[in-house]
Amino acid sequence: MAFPERLAALRKQRKLSQRALAEAVGVHVTQVQRYEAGAGQPTLDVIRRLALSLSVSADVLIFNPDERGPQDDDLKLIFEAVDRFTPEEKTTAKTVLQGLVLQHQARRWAKAS
Repeated sequence: MAFPERLAALRKQRKLSQRALAEAVGVHVTQVQRYEAGAGQPTLDVIRRLALSLSVSADVLIFNPDERGPQDDDLKLIFEAVDRFTPEEKTTAKTVLQGLVLQHQARRWAKAS
């Protein structure tokens, strides 16, 4: 599903009219109509305001579910488990993962040189 369809679906799920969403976001109703018709694209600031008004992350508006997050089912399960960690445990997990990502990038850059 593309952005226009996701926007319209989220608006309808929240039982908002195009006018009500436009007022909440601070744009003219014509803009919301254009976004939903695929005839215009919102700025980053408007995407942020749409996300806030619809109580979703900007990722939900922009990306298909399979475009974000790990595609590997084992990794999904691991990240779901990490999501239940304490804040301190999450910090440790992030540090370890950042170190692995840096190590991976360094190997790629070394091969490219």
